[in-house]
Amino acid sequence: MTFQNTREFAQQLDSEDSLQQYQNQFIFPKVNDKRVIYFTGNSLGLQPKRTKAYVDEIMNDWGNLAVEGHFYAEKPWWDYQERFAEPLSKIVGALPSEVTVMNTLTVNLHLLMVSFYQPTKTRYKIICEEKAFPSDQYMFQSQVHFHGYKPEDAIVEIKRREGEHNIRLEDVLAKIEEVGDELALVLIGGVNYYTGQVFDIKTITAAGQKAGAKVGWDLAHAAGNIKLELHDWNVDFAAWCSYKYMNSGPGNASGCFVHERHHNDSNLPRFAGWWGHNKERRFKMEPNFDPVHGAGGWQISNLPVLSLAPYLASVEMFAEVGMEALIAKRDKITAYLEFVLHEIDREVAGTFEIITPSNPAERASQLSVFLHGEGRSLFDYLMKNGVITDWREPNVIRLAPVPLYCSFEDMYDFGQILKKGILKE
Repeated sequence: MTFQNTREFAQQLDSEDSLQQYQNQFIFPKVNDKRVIYFTGNSLGLQPKRTKAYVDEIMNDWGNLAVEGHFYAEKPWWDYQERFAEPLSKIVGALPSEVTVMNTLTVNLHLLMVSFYQPTKTRYKIICEEKAFPSDQYMFQSQVHFHGYKPEDAIVEIKRREGEHNIRLEDVLAKIEEVGDELALVLIGGVNYYTGQVFDIKTITAAGQKAGAKVGWDLAHAAGNIKLELHDWNVDFAAWCSYKYMNSGPGNASGCFVHERHHNDSNLPRFAGWWGHNKERRFKMEPNFDPVHGAGGWQISNLPVLSLAPYLASVEMFAEVGMEALIAKRDKITAYLEFVLHEIDREVAGTFEIITPSNPAERASQLSVFLHGEGRSLFDYLMKNGVITDWREPNVIRLAPVPLYCSFEDMYDFGQILKKGILKE
């Protein structure tokens, strides 16, 4: 398609958009009494309007039923988390038994590393990407310390080549082969939070396992954003947060995936808790742990249903839309945003540099843009004029045109505001 940087063309694209109706199902902040252009769904998604009813339902059941709500609420709290299995399995490409929700993201990654990072004297190294999200870096450091290793010996970072912003697949594969028999675990972010690069999960997983390692993925920026086939790709384990592209609210519950081939492995260590015990015998208060079959066996504590309610509202919306339709719009609106940026760059004689890969197969709903020659004042101008975006030092803005609630006209309007902000300086 040949794009045009005009309001009329953007409106035409919106009129052809099968997801346009969903924009009205979200609550937008306002700046100067006008709905904002929201580009930070890669940090915190907007609130769906339907969310309040899901939370109110639990509050009403708590008030009317108290403890009996565990069994007699409209959605009994006792098995509330089981409602996620079917819709989440479709979002991440898993069997329903392979997914569950519990805790928060880094907590779950730590718990999964209990099972899947089992270092020995000769096989103890972890491969991750350079500039992983800091929480992952801290997690790796504390995990290897816990096992008696030094981070500088046990953690192997795959680095970008000099002058390049993204990591090459061949460099990931070469590093896996180089570490070889010393490799215990590969754990990478499915989408790099800074650049927006999408990694080849299938190929990297196969390479890591061929080397004798377990392979897990931090899918914080991937779940609800890219096509995932975790079961078919043979991924050992994964975890993701729900508050970015899946709009479940700040700091909310995390999703987990454990491949079915690990479900019956009694030699696999795990930290156990009451809620992961055999559901039918849980209230018998037995002394020995008998895990629930599937990913649910990694649960530890009673699930916080007030937190799960917004997440359930969201995954049911995803079930209505389907990942195929989301990805189709994602690719189109991201391409249009890229076009608008290049047009504005040309009009203002600027030096924008999009550091996110241009290949659609290597990116999703994010463009990270170096604003060469521009300072923090441009970001401040955007924010004051109703564009909610994200600033990363030294001068990068991250733009996430989330397909559920961003419009093509938003992309056009953003370009005009950006142009005024640059010319103003």
